[in-house]
Amino acid sequence: MLKKIVHFIENQFLVIVLLLSIAALIFPSPFTELKPLIPFLLGVIMFGMGVTLKFEDFKNIWKTKHLVLLGISAQYLVMPLLAYLISIALGLPKEIMIGMIVLGACPGGTASNVICYLAKANVALSITLTLVSTLLAPLLTPSIVYLFLSENVDIHFWQMVQSVFWIVIFPLVDGLVIRHFFYKRFQPILDVFPSVSILTISVVIACVVALNQQLVLSFPLLILAAVILHNLSGLSIGYGVGKLFKCSNKDARTLAIEVGMQNSGLSVALTTKFFTATAALPGAIFSLWHNISGIMLAKFWNKTEKNN
Repeated sequence: MLKKIVHFIENQFLVIVLLLSIAALIFPSPFTELKPLIPFLLGVIMFGMGVTLKFEDFKNIWKTKHLVLLGISAQYLVMPLLAYLISIALGLPKEIMIGMIVLGACPGGTASNVICYLAKANVALSITLTLVSTLLAPLLTPSIVYLFLSENVDIHFWQMVQSVFWIVIFPLVDGLVIRHFFYKRFQPILDVFPSVSILTISVVIACVVALNQQLVLSFPLLILAAVILHNLSGLSIGYGVGKLFKCSNKDARTLAIEVGMQNSGLSVALTTKFFTATAALPGAIFSLWHNISGIMLAKFWNKTEKNN
């Protein structure tokens, strides 16, 4: 019975995300009240990813550490440049261009780890890239924003490090340790946790949508087109870079997802704090769209793999 439930949740992730997001747009209040719980919920997601991995998976990452350098380089070079070029090509207003570039300068998001799990990509590499890109964000994100916009944004380094520890590292290591020592004893329960991560990320997405209800409901088609083009270009270039450097299919998929999916929550927070609510619009739309595109891509890859 549990296996059927897990299979159902994994197969219907897109439907669950869309239904909860629609509910958040119509009835935002219950979802906005979850805002203080977001760090805890992100920790639950990382714990769920931790129980899918073994310590050996991270030993393999060290052997292919060039992939981490490749992924981080693509993340922080490709996405900001794409944001700038797309903004110029579409003639976006300055405030929206600011939002696009801040979004492009952000690190990878936690949702990418769940998408990599669904896509049967390299989850350990995905988590490593998310971790490293987030730790580099206090230095690289403000530098990139200043390079393109001559505007200063402030990300507190130690606050970011503490957040990464409690939201990513601590629950991830807990998941790894529990799997290592207790997997045989608690296998049925531990096997459910990836599905718990999927449900949790769906709730987090709905919460972000609810918090930005007015921005999302304004539904400006030009900005939506810019966000979709930005995300799809990042996914394509990330995959192309992986293949160019002769990565395996799993690693190329991981690079695609990590490059194409941004920490949209950080983007919304930065643009709201340092710029305007309008500048936060690309990040708000991206928070929903990149999960939809990621889920669809994971389904496509899995279907292709089965057919082969």
